Amino acid sequence: MEQKNIDSQALIRKYFEEHSVVLADIDSFNYFVENELQVIVNENREIEPTIIPSNVEEFKIQLDKIWVTKPEITEADGSTRAIYPIEARLRNLSYAAPIYMEVSAHINGVQRESFKTQVGSLPIMLQSKNCHLAGLSKEELIKFGEDPDDPGGYFIINGTEKTIIDVEDLASNRFIVEKASTGVSPFVGKVFSEKGSYRIPHMFERLKDGIFYMTFTRVKRVPTIAVLKALGMTKDEEIMQAIGLPDNGEVILNLYEFVDVKTAEDAIDYMSKKIGINQAREIRIERMTEIVDKYLLPHIGDTEDMRMMKAHSLCKYLKRYVKCINGELALDDKDHYMNKRLKLSGDLLGDLFRVNLKVLIGDMLYNFQRIVKRGKFPSIKVIIREKLLTQKIYSSMATGNWVGGRTGVCQRLERLNFLQTLSHLQRVVSPLSSSQENFQARALHSTHMGRLCPSETPEGSNIGLRKNLAMLARASPATKEQDVLKELKRLGVQVAKEL
Repeated sequence: MEQKNIDSQALIRKYFEEHSVVLADIDSFNYFVENELQVIVNENREIEPTIIPSNVEEFKIQLDKIWVTKPEITEADGSTRAIYPIEARLRNLSYAAPIYMEVSAHINGVQRESFKTQVGSLPIMLQSKNCHLAGLSKEELIKFGEDPDDPGGYFIINGTEKTIIDVEDLASNRFIVEKASTGVSPFVGKVFSEKGSYRIPHMFERLKDGIFYMTFTRVKRVPTIAVLKALGMTKDEEIMQAIGLPDNGEVILNLYEFVDVKTAEDAIDYMSKKIGINQAREIRIERMTEIVDKYLLPHIGDTEDMRMMKAHSLCKYLKRYVKCINGELALDDKDHYMNKRLKLSGDLLGDLFRVNLKVLIGDMLYNFQRIVKRGKFPSIKVIIREKLLTQKIYSSMATGNWVGGRTGVCQRLERLNFLQTLSHLQRVVSPLSSSQENFQARALHSTHMGRLCPSETPEGSNIGLRKNLAMLARASPATKEQDVLKELKRLGVQVAKEL
């Protein structure tokens, strides 16, 4: 027995020598800097001002490559040099690195101006790849005034150590069927469709008339069959085969109700009337088509060629919903950790950067159009205010007020003792309100085993909502969709779009 204890202690000691407690957060930040920043810029690649000089037919600004260097400071005399964390703490400075971007201007389809410019500063996580301390030995860390056992994984904003708290949320793009606590339908199916800045809730219901309805954005309680027909799945036989239930009685009832809707255009027109668009038929159809392409299951795609893929996905959701309400499949457990996802530092900074980049673009457009109105043609260098993005990011990290109305996302690092610091760096919070009961969400779930600490949670209103990762827990990163599809195809799964 004694030998087993010695072995386990040696293993655990060796594990922590090779793995940082905050490794998942550091990896998340590295991924954000190396990949996510460029993805966000690509989403907003082309900017077209509405007011352009009269002698120009077409003008657009293009955002190209983005990259982040290592932390530096610009002194009062204008000189720039590297800054280390200890200096940032002592001088009440931010440990941040410049963000550079390649920007080009295109007049009538021809590139006229291209340059690299600083668009802001990004606070750098200690021990990440962009940190000056990354890869240093214990002796080198002591030389730079650092604790060699400090795990990193936090930021320094205006001399204050700040940590971004991991946020636990329901998994997006995952269909869940549960019992409804209120409302007309006894069961509801939900999916949060997330792509870029969009996170759109979709809801499925079956009302007393036996018709299946779905709700998304401004489209409230529209029959699911009408949505399928609007997506181009107009044949009843095709819908029956795609849903693929052994007993199709409930589906036949729904099809019978909408037997008069023969074409996709008729279905789109029906939906537009249902949500109260009262313009001419052509305008109604155009507006409704845009809503369907943009806001219906955006994670699958937002182009016309993805409509059939969306239709097959809706049929799959409908089949699962019918099976669950008939008792053939078990209802989903929202508190099962399979249905949860953790938003780490990199994901939360991605949300913050995405919103504030749009603010910067809006400011660029305003500055450009204001100068054009005066009869001048400005250089793009003049219209970019680098301090705007920096101030927005610093403000959110200093106050903890995040995009989407979240508060307390970024907190002052607790340094009462070393264990408390490690605990704070591994904290996980739920977005649920602490003033409401939410008994099931607060309870310990069997799937927390090995992932979350079963005993470390505060007494009082936050009990069960503020948790901590287990000491040996590791958050696995998201896998690229292309890799998953490739593996599924290898296993023989057919893609609906190719059917």
